[in-house]
Amino acid sequence: MAKTIKLKRIYEAPAAGDGARILVDRLWPRGIAKEKAKIDLWLKDIAPSDALRRRFHGHPEDWDAFRKAYAAELKQAGEAVEVLRSHLRKGPVTLLYAARDEEHNNAVALAAWLQRRPTGRKS
Repeated sequence: MAKTIKLKRIYEAPAAGDGARILVDRLWPRGIAKEKAKIDLWLKDIAPSDALRRRFHGHPEDWDAFRKAYAAELKQAGEAVEVLRSHLRKGPVTLLYAARDEEHNNAVALAAWLQRRPTGRKS
């Protein structure tokens, strides 16, 4: 599954190799029309909770704490995780996010979490 996950800012142009384009942010990104985004699915329920997002917004130094807290939330997001896994079983998936920081954002944390759990195990 690891080869099928791509990451892209939603502001980047869609590409033929994107596969299913899935927005993994809870809030719609500023300044982009839904038609221009070319998303296949907006999976709000897989995004970090509002409280977690607010707590770590703009604090890349807290990256490890964010990843641990988000992993705990993902373990409780069974249906949303299964929807994403079903898309991954069908082919490539591009996780779309709006954050400016391309190294410290929920899509990066989500992709790493999924890659550590390729069969869907809970741990």
